[in-house]
Parts: sequence; C-alpha cells; structure tokens
Amino acid sequence: MISLFRASLLFFPLTLALPNFSPPTSPWPLYARQIPAIPSYNDIFSCPAASWPPASIGSLLTPQTPDAELQAIMSEIDPKRIEAIITKLVSFGTRHTLSSQTDPNRGIGAARDWIASQMRSFAAASNGQMKVTVPSYVQGIGERILFPVRITDIVATLKGSVDPGRHYVVSGHYDSRCSDPNDYTSDAPGADDDGSGVAISMELARIMATRRPAATIVFAVVAGEEQNLYGSRFLAQTYKNASVNVQGMFTNDIAGSSTADDGFKDPYTLRIFGQGSPTTESVARASTRATIGGENDSPARELARFVVGVAENNYTQMNIPVIYRLDRFLRGGDHRPFLEAGYAACRFTEPNEDFAHQHQDVRVEKGKQYGDLIEFVDFDYVARVGKVNAAALWSLANAPMAPQNVTLNATLLSNDSQFKWQASNDTLLAGYEVLWRPTDAPFWTHTVPVGKVNTATINLSKDNVIFGIRAVGKNGYASPATFPFPG
Repeated sequence: MISLFRASLLFFPLTLALPNFSPPTSPWPLYARQIPAIPSYNDIFSCPAASWPPASIGSLLTPQTPDAELQAIMSEIDPKRIEAIITKLVSFGTRHTLSSQTDPNRGIGAARDWIASQMRSFAAASNGQMKVTVPSYVQGIGERILFPVRITDIVATLKGSVDPGRHYVVSGHYDSRCSDPNDYTSDAPGADDDGSGVAISMELARIMATRRPAATIVFAVVAGEEQNLYGSRFLAQTYKNASVNVQGMFTNDIAGSSTADDGFKDPYTLRIFGQGSPTTESVARASTRATIGGENDSPARELARFVVGVAENNYTQMNIPVIYRLDRFLRGGDHRPFLEAGYAACRFTEPNEDFAHQHQDVRVEKGKQYGDLIEFVDFDYVARVGKVNAAALWSLANAPMAPQNVTLNATLLSNDSQFKWQASNDTLLAGYEVLWRPTDAPFWTHTVPVGKVNTATINLSKDNVIFGIRAVGKNGYASPATFPFPG
C-alpha cells in the first residue's frame, strides 16, 4: 500500500509544493475514483526522513503571481470566440491532410486559408510587430501519405521588444481524421482533436498581437499531425536549420473536453507531459545525467515545473499535474519533433480522454454517439486551458533567458556546493537564484538569491539535494531553472 501511495504523489504536485492553494476540485479525480482510501498525509510526512535534509538554507519558494498585464491578457480570453473558431473549423467537413486544397468550402485547403486570413487580421492590429507566414513543402508518398501532398503551416510571429532572437512557440494542429487514417473523404469534424488547440493558438495571437513581450512568441497552427507529425517536424527543422533560439515550445492537442468516457467531469485539471532524459544528448552526457541523478531534471521537465509555478493559481483555476512521460502511453504529438530538434517542449492535454470522440467515424452505434463532434467540447474549459498557456508564454517571454552552461564544481570535496554559469548582458536581468529541493521532491522547494553574479557557493551538500539556477528579471519575472552538470 505504501508503494502505491508513493506512486500517487506524482499526481498531487501542487498540494505538496503549494500548501496555500486550494484547487476548485479534488486533485487528480481519476486516481480518487480508483483508490477510495488514501492514507493521511500527516502519517506519511511525520517521519523524520520526509523532511531531510533539515537545512534552513534560503527561503521557501512561492509561486509567481500574475501581474496586471498578464491578468488582463487572461481576462480577455473569450469562450464565445473559442466556440466560434471551433464551429468554423468543423464546418469544413473534413480537414484531413489528403483532402482538397482547392475547394473553397470543404477540406484542409479551405481551413488553411481561413486560419491564415484570421491570423493576418490579428497581425493588422500589431503595428507591424506580428508577421504571418504560410510556409509549406511537398511531402512525398510515405507513412499515411497515399500521394504527394503539400503540407502547410500557418505561423504568426510576434517580435520581442527586448530580446527578439529568443523564441517561445505554442501550436495546435488543424488537420483531422476519422477511423481510417487514410480516409480523406468522410466527415472528420476534429472539434476537440484538434480544433481546441487551434482555437487556443488563434485566441492568444489575437489578444497578444497588440502587446509587447520582451522575447518573441510564435503562434503556430500546423498540418499533417495525424499522418505523422509532418507539419510540426517541418517547422521544428526550419527553426533548427536557421539556428533559431527556441527556448520553449508547447502543443495543445485534445484540450477541449472536461468529461471522461464514463461521464465523470473534471473541468479544472489539465495534464502537462514532460519528457525525461533528452534523446538528443550524447552518450557521455546521458551517462553523466544518470550518474548524478538528473533524469528528472531535463529541460522539458524544468519547463513543466515552470508552468506549474506560474499557471496553477486562482487566475487560471487549473490544477496542472505533471506527467513524467514524453506523451500518453506509446502515443505522440507535435512537441516531439521539437524535442528531437533539441528544444525543450511539452504537451497539454485534457485529463480524461473519451476515445469514442476522437479518431472515429461520425455514427450512432447501439445508441452511443461516436465522432469528434462540437457538442462534446467544453468552451469554458478550453478558455481556462488558454489562460494556462497565456500565463506560461507571457511569463517566459518577459523573464530573462534561463542561465546557460551551468556547472557544479565536482573537483572539490566539500559539504559546500560551488556553481558557475555563463555571464549574461541581458538587459532584463536583475540577478540569479539558486533553487534546491530534496532528491525525492517533484518541485523546487527553496530559493537562495545570490545577486547579479556568475558564481555562487551554497552551504549545502550536492550529495543530498537537487540544485538549479534561475535568472530573475527587474520586473520580477523568473526563468525556468537550469540543472547544473559537473564542471
């Protein structure tokens, strides 16, 4: 029973890290339905080992509160506009990647042109700061591609006012499918998968177009996801080939329903998936990561922790469990090509998928409605998901860039821990903080401000805790933490 309970702690991150926050619903209801009796937290955490090491170094880390501008951004996210976007996407009948690209009313071409026109209308209000491009390429015959087809993305780029070379990307995919992944003629409404993600990218583009983030934010809508992540791979490789500094990427995919297949409603929970050890690391670096216990501190996991810290609050009303996986079990999404390109990326997905309403022909069978229909989308829920994305993107773009080349002195036999990182001339920067947590804690627990320096020594042993270094801006925004490697 104890081992089962310890496993469940992954699903209660905020309850442990942020004791003053009260989510609107019980944390992780799926677990609550499966396990009716949960041991008392006091019984478990009263043991001496639970709070070890007994250090008083630094202060308890508190979550970041949205400032007035971010609160205004979140307040402008409109469930009615989200409903209108998804309704329009469904009206194209099918948005299958192989469907018509020339029919003005039906197929992926009509959807592409409408999305691009909407994005251009948002950019028109940006005083030249937002540019919309429609990059494409011809994909030859391949996996789930029956004939050569043009894959087209729609990309709205809001240029940063201070650090335009640093990019953060949010995406949804506008293609859809039914039961047969190669059936490009039958209706495939794709309301949740992934009209919800497209609506989030478009609504955030509309709202942020008139604002001035410090770093660049990209609002992308990609094609070809259902066939083999073609559009996202094209976008990620385009950025990589151009050496674009993408510091974080989020995809919203199947983020529109709060109702499970058994009817259980969980409208205040949003999963974020964070990959463990990067597959792009060299063999030597991966071996070092495993040796020092850094498997849980990959760039993607630090990005996920950051999201919880800035977006799990009363302004979003969302509980955000971090799932320690690349994606759902043996499944994939548009963040994967970004991970494979060496970028930190995570996936947002609703808490309990209803598989009768995704990848299904529209039909009624034995009295049950199948198909990804708009009637199963919760627009208020999508708006809250949009608020989580807004909080994450705006907080990332207005913080200094995360520290680079962070090392921990491994040659010194000492109970102190010595750190070094690359000096920065970032004009947003006020200083740095050393973060730490017990090795079995899922989130950072303590912070030690060290000033505007590039070295620091902390009277706490590297053997006993996990460390990270983050940058803090003059405006109070803080970056994700960077995990130190031996140096």
